[in-house]
Amino acid sequence: MNDIRIYVACLASYNSGRLHGAWIDATDELDDIQDQINDMLKGSPEADAEEYAIHDYEGFGGYGLGEYEGIATVHEIACFLEEQPEIGGELLSHFGGSLGDATKAAEESYSGSYTSLADYAQELTEQTSEIPKHLEFYIDYEKMGRDMEMSGDVFTIETAHDEVHVFWAH
Repeated sequence: MNDIRIYVACLASYNSGRLHGAWIDATDELDDIQDQINDMLKGSPEADAEEYAIHDYEGFGGYGLGEYEGIATVHEIACFLEEQPEIGGELLSHFGGSLGDATKAAEESYSGSYTSLADYAQELTEQTSEIPKHLEFYIDYEKMGRDMEMSGDVFTIETAHDEVHVFWAH
């Protein structure tokens, strides 16, 4: 798994045309993160350096981290991504950055990983009903899966070729 980290830059240095900052593991304890930021600011080539911004980040998946995101928020997001490495970033993006909604979906709405939405539709159908053998070949699971997604019953996150994560939307 990739590290989940942020590059915190000293704004006094940046505004003076210098690059000064530090890469920090965003899953470290919150006090440790703040201590590392404070140490970076103390080591600034500019006097009285107090302000910082996040100028880069790694390991956040599909989630776009803001330059002035609060450190506590960054830490919470990083911990969520550490718990949900495959789908966390995409879940956050799906829910517009709402950590609460993304966490709820991961815990309560996740149906699993499938090679396709059609495979999920087939498994769901076979689990919930007895299909007579002579009718099995008439069922179009691809269309069923597409209809479930288009109607808003489910949403998916594709993480690789033949890897679709399915979530109930209700």
